[in-house]
Amino acid sequence: MTAAVAALPPARASDAFGPWWSLQLLTRRGRRTRTRRAAAVYPKMARPPILSVALPSDTGRVLSIQSHTVQGYVGNKSSVFPLQLLGFDVDPINSVQFSNHTGYPTFRGQVLDGKQLWDLIEGLEANQLLHYTHLLTGYIGSVSFLDTVLQVVDKLRSVNPDLLYVCDPVLGDEGKLYVPQELISVYQQKVVPVASMLTPNQFEVELLTGLRITSEQDGLTACNTLHSAGPRKVVITSALIEGKLLLIGSHKKTEEQPPEQFKIEIPKIPAYFTGTGDLTTALLLGWSNKYPDNLEKAAELAVSSLQALLRRTVEDYKRAGFDPSTSSLEIRLIQSQDEIRNPTVTCKAVKYGS
Repeated sequence: MTAAVAALPPARASDAFGPWWSLQLLTRRGRRTRTRRAAAVYPKMARPPILSVALPSDTGRVLSIQSHTVQGYVGNKSSVFPLQLLGFDVDPINSVQFSNHTGYPTFRGQVLDGKQLWDLIEGLEANQLLHYTHLLTGYIGSVSFLDTVLQVVDKLRSVNPDLLYVCDPVLGDEGKLYVPQELISVYQQKVVPVASMLTPNQFEVELLTGLRITSEQDGLTACNTLHSAGPRKVVITSALIEGKLLLIGSHKKTEEQPPEQFKIEIPKIPAYFTGTGDLTTALLLGWSNKYPDNLEKAAELAVSSLQALLRRTVEDYKRAGFDPSTSSLEIRLIQSQDEIRNPTVTCKAVKYGS
């Protein structure tokens, strides 16, 4: 017996794939089967626009290439949410995906290589999705991956020449190197010249410039050295100088004028936290985008926001009956979203030369 064709009513506009027609066939057993519409018979539906591209936010669209942990807040887990709270569309690429950060007794996971990163970029390009206003990078563990990141910078700037590249050159801290030694020269020779903003800590700025930072003037000299290599904005996010914990910022607005430089004294909290460097860079990106000509105001907001979050973190560990000075702490990011969106400025910048 041949199957009979049963007429179908017009599809509802609420159908999952939009209005469409198809055929239902009555089989010998009386069951109905639905067939896909034939491409030759029915025209293709117009592809809807990507709204983050077609109607971009007032702030921008960020591609963030950083590490990721399933549990806890480091890398992209520490950066994406705050940037979203500040109004950005953020597309994360995870350079590594681990169960937890490496400070735990064990961890499991995968590491993305340069070819896999480029596959993702080509996938975005094939669908015309490569228009970003900002690129943010953090921990990168190999020269080959960092070389591919440099290719990504070139690719993104071929689409948007005004792309801002915010680079947290994660090399190490407190005299300890986290990455292979050969990455230092790649950052010095290739990454620093193409970065718009650099956010090294004290140890990292020493590695990048070859200068020892033992005074505030040393910090300013190091900022000037980095300006001469490329980036307009340099923020040494933490420097322990003469017993004080400082952020030192420098903004070279034009080639002809000297940079505007400032410091912020950061209150010391007797605890060690993970993910704070990643969060600091994300907040600096977010607030410096809102105040592009006022890096000191952006830094005030970023530091004040971070301090409120860290105080909450310490208080919550104490409430849980744990001494926060005895171990590294996971930051209370979600619980601090009001302080991220609308921080009260508690840490003021002091200009040099004023």
